[in-house]
Formats: sequence, C-alpha cells, structure tokens
Amino acid sequence: MPAAPARTVLITGAGGAGRTTVAVATAAAAARAGTRTLLLTYDTEAAAALSGAVPGLGVASIDPGAAFQDALLDLQSRGGTLLALLGAAPLDPEELTPLPGAEALALLRAVRAAHDGTWELAVVDLPPVREAVGLLALPGQLRRYLARLLPEDRQAARALRPVLAQLAGVPMPTEWAYEAAARADRELAAVQAVVEHPGTSVTVVVEPGARAADVVRTARTGLALHGLGPASVVANRLLPADAADPFLAALSGTQQTHLKALAEVCAADGVPLYELPHLGREPQGPEEALAVPYEAAPAAGGEPWTVEDRLRDEGHFVWSLPLPGATKDGLDLVRRGDELVVDAGGFRRILPLPSALRRCTVEGAALRDGALRVRFTPDPGLWPR
Repeated sequence: MPAAPARTVLITGAGGAGRTTVAVATAAAAARAGTRTLLLTYDTEAAAALSGAVPGLGVASIDPGAAFQDALLDLQSRGGTLLALLGAAPLDPEELTPLPGAEALALLRAVRAAHDGTWELAVVDLPPVREAVGLLALPGQLRRYLARLLPEDRQAARALRPVLAQLAGVPMPTEWAYEAAARADRELAAVQAVVEHPGTSVTVVVEPGARAADVVRTARTGLALHGLGPASVVANRLLPADAADPFLAALSGTQQTHLKALAEVCAADGVPLYELPHLGREPQGPEEALAVPYEAAPAAGGEPWTVEDRLRDEGHFVWSLPLPGATKDGLDLVRRGDELVVDAGGFRRILPLPSALRRCTVEGAALRDGALRVRFTPDPGLWPR
C-alpha cells in the first residue's frame, strides 16, 4: 500500500462559499513555504491556469469521464473470459459516458494516485458538506459490501476451481470475481488509510449568513460519525466593517451578526475561525486566487471512541461515540449482529462492535454533552463465567 503523505487537507463547506478559492490559497501558501504540494480539484479551468504558477505546486484536474472510462475498460479487459462466456460484445471507448457516481470514483482514484511519495501535502477540493462526508465514507462502505458479498470463509472453495476450470475448459468466473474484489479492496483500503491518517485535516468554508452556523454543525456531526473533525472554519467574503456606503454597511452588519453566532459554534468545540475579506468580485485569474491570505490549520482528528468498563460498579460497559452537533430528533440506533447502525443528523454509519461488546446486549443509550453513550450488558449465554 502506498505510504500516505505527511499531510492531507480536505476542503469542504457550503455550496458557493468559495471552497475552490480557499483550496487554491491553501495549496499555494504551502508550496511557497517549501512544501511539495499537490492540489486536486474538479475545476479544470483553475487547474489549467494554476499549472506552473508557483514553484513546488502541482495541480491535477479530476476528470470523471476519463476515470470512469479507464476503470470500466480495465474491468472489461480483466473480465474478458467471462464476457466471452456470456456472448457479450466488448464496449468501445467512444461508447462510454460517465454514470451517476463517476465523480466520486474519479476523486477516490485521484486521491489514491496522489499518495505515491512525490508530494508532501495533498490539498483536495471537495464537494459541499453532505456530499463530502458521503464521499469520505465511501471507501469503508464499499469494503464492507465486498466483504459481505465475497466473505473470507467462502474462499476455501477456491481450491476446487482449477479442477472445475479444466472440466469447463476456461477459467471459472468466480475466481475472477474474487481477484477483482481483492484488487478493489486494496485500492479502497489505500484511500481509507488516507482519510483516517492522523495527518489528514478538514477545513470547512462558509460565507457568514443565516445558514453558516448550521453548515458547521452539520459538518461536525457528519465528520465525527466517521472519526474526523474540522481543523478550522473559514468565514469567506467578509465585507469591511467600516464601509461608508449605507448599503454595504447594512450588509456588513448582518454578516457580523452571523459571524458572532458562527464564532460561538467554533469556540464551543475549540475550532479556530479564520476570516477572509471579500475581494469585491470573484478572483480574476490565478494571481488573485493565489493572493488570498490563508494557510491551513494543523490537523485535528475527531475525539477517540472509548469503551469504559463499569462491570464491577454498575454491571455494564459504556461505548462513548463523540457526536458534536447531534440532536435526539435526528438520532437512531439499531443493533444488527456484531454491528451497530448509527443515524445522526441525516448521516449513517454501520460500526463493527469492539470484541468485548459483541457478547453483550444493548441496555440503552443517552446523548449528553455532544457524545452518544451506549450501555452494553453482558449476555449470560455468551459471557464466560
């Protein structure tokens, strides 16, 4: 598996808040400081304009169409025998157009490719918050699906497949399926390792308005459910507080009101809030985007999930899952075998239970002080006496 770089900065936030501008500024500042930096962005025009603009800054445009085509043609090439058995005609490159989800595939492939040891820092221009959280969760989800569809305990039968292949005269499709699944799992594991790496941080970009605080709360909850946390929040496009024009002064006053609420949300979690001025227009060309005065905050992962042993005093274990910003209205729990399904703030994660808790039953749960505390009682039929 490729080694993750020292740092990865993931830029997300509200739609239209200037995420790409902040991503460019983050990457440029790091490159100017002497860090070999790669910027990954969907903005093909920005990528082309920034190419060679700063020494030490590499820019890669994420192309969903090309990534989808490469992945499907590779899959088709590896599965040629199966296609021949089915009598299917192979697809030509010009027939392929991206399907829904191609953007996620392209970004995951680009993130994996960025961690080849060439770069010290990768800055990733992500979609808005909800899409970004879903994207970061995707490698783990897909690995779980693969494990369910092709579990390890069924792979013992693979020893019989050479015999069956000789009888049939062709390699068995099931062998190809296992090899494809193993290859996909390795690639997904590499991306998941980047997401979960201690050097990975998240920056949330908002424009100070009525929804800014809610966007940050949503990001906190969604990221925490996947073991992450925002390292910083950027309030972008702030108008001058001392504007002489009455119209601008009124807008600035409204911004300052929302900025105060935003600052309170950030202070509650100890997350730094950075303010960036409004340029009066969208950045014109790479020079203005590169001039935005912002540098990424140090990485700050989510709070650890802990299991507290209270058997002696209270007769149960407590599994603590930090979920800042979560509310009881949007919270749901379901025990499913050796997993716990958690819904919070419109996000869902299926968590494998720690080994000790698999022999327990769920006694109850409570949401207090930004943490979900789930109580587990030992199952007498499974717990050693």
